[in-house]
Amino acid sequence: MTKSKLAILLLLISGNLIATPLQANEALFRLLQERSCNGCKLADTDLVHADLRDADLNKAQLQRANLSRANMDGANLSGADLSFTSLKGASLRGANLKGAKLYGTDFRESDLTGAQLDINALEEAHWRGAKGITSQVQSHAALHNAGVSAAKGESWRQAEDLFSKAIKKKPDIAESWVARAITREKLGKRKLAIKDFNYASELFEAQGMILPAQQLEAAAIALQDKENKNETGNGAGSALLSGLISTSKALIPIAMKLFMPALGLSF
Repeated sequence: MTKSKLAILLLLISGNLIATPLQANEALFRLLQERSCNGCKLADTDLVHADLRDADLNKAQLQRANLSRANMDGANLSGADLSFTSLKGASLRGANLKGAKLYGTDFRESDLTGAQLDINALEEAHWRGAKGITSQVQSHAALHNAGVSAAKGESWRQAEDLFSKAIKKKPDIAESWVARAITREKLGKRKLAIKDFNYASELFEAQGMILPAQQLEAAAIALQDKENKNETGNGAGSALLSGLISTSKALIPIAMKLFMPALGLSF
C-alpha cells in the first residue's frame, strides 16, 4: 500500500467513514485521492461530511450512499445513480446533476443554489427544507403534494407558499386553489381565502362540476359572513369543507387530492 493510500485510509478511519475491504475500495481511494472517478461503483459508501468539491463523479453508481453534510460544490454528478442516496444537509452549490437518477434521493436541508437539474428532476426525490431550488425543476404535483405535507404538519405559511407555486405552474387546477384557501383561512387571511374559494368554484363550474362548485361557493359565502361580523378565530374554512365532505361524496376526491400525498413520496 502506498503512503498516499495509507493516508487516505487513516483519513477514512479518523473521519468515521465506513470503509469496505481494500480490494473493494479502489474506487473510494481514487475518488478521495484524485477527486475523479467516472462510473465508479460507490453504492452504500459512507461519506458523511466528505469534502468532494469539484469532484468528477460522472455516471458514478452511488445508490444508497450516505453523503449527508458533504461538501459537493461544483461536483459533476451528471448521469450518476443517486437512487435512495442521502444528501441531507449537503452543499451542492453549482453541482451538475443533469441526467442523474434521483429516485428517493434525500435532498432535505441541502443547498442546491445554482445546481444544474433537469426539468421536474425532483419529482420523486425528498427536498423539503432545501435551499436554492428553482420552480423549473419542480412539477405542479410535487409542489402541491409538498404543500399537503406542510399543511398536515400545520406549517401553514410554508404550505401557502408551496400551493402558490403550484398554482403558478398550473393555474387551472382547482384543487390547489382550494388547498391554498384553506391555508390562508388558517393564517387569518379570510379575504384572500374567500377569493381562492370563489375562483376554485368557477374552475369547477367551467368543468361542468356543478355540485362542488356550489359547495365551495357556499363555503366562501360563510366565510364572508364571518368576516362581515368581524368574528375572531380561524379554522372556519377547513371546518366548513369537512362538513361539506361529510354530506356529499362529490367532494371526497377533492379531499383525497388535498390531504393525501402521492404514494411513495414523503416530503
